[in-house]
Amino acid sequence: MRTTIITGHPYSKSFNHALVEKITAETNATVINLIEDRFNPVMELEDLAGFSKGMSHDPLVEKYQELLLQTDQLIIVTPIWWYGLPAIYKGFLDKVMLKGFAYTETKGRLVGKLTTIQEVLLVTTSEAPKWYIRYFAGNPIKGLKNRVFKDMGLKKVTWIHQGNIATTTTKKRKAFIQKVVTRARLN
Repeated sequence: MRTTIITGHPYSKSFNHALVEKITAETNATVINLIEDRFNPVMELEDLAGFSKGMSHDPLVEKYQELLLQTDQLIIVTPIWWYGLPAIYKGFLDKVMLKGFAYTETKGRLVGKLTTIQEVLLVTTSEAPKWYIRYFAGNPIKGLKNRVFKDMGLKKVTWIHQGNIATTTTKKRKAFIQKVVTRARLN
């Protein structure tokens, strides 16, 4: 199985980075590090011009698409900021998941093409607990799972969350990392 991890947390000493390091060590995953790659999440005029044709002028887009085509298990490790994903992840979706690559359109419906990806693990961290994000913060993960990922052909999506990140004990953090690693290894 080929596992690919997408990360975009800018702070190298963050809990997100610790998660990525441990998952990588345990699964031999390929890492797409949007920060280290200096990925520009902004949809530039040139990107927009090619968007409906499934084209991008950003050379990283093609690199990321090639990696995703070889991926069986996709793990996205991200904080939740202001009740949603940081802009760099949204930019990744906008610029990489292009028509013809991630989906096609048939009779006004989107048909997902990323069917080789058997599972997505969406691993999030935040100050807020999962119940708060789900019931009081607009549940941004629900839309991502049930619309965006579904329209790309990603059917099996699991959300794993560590809330109260600023006050969580080292013991709980280690347990969470182990939970994620175990879940990643199940496939």
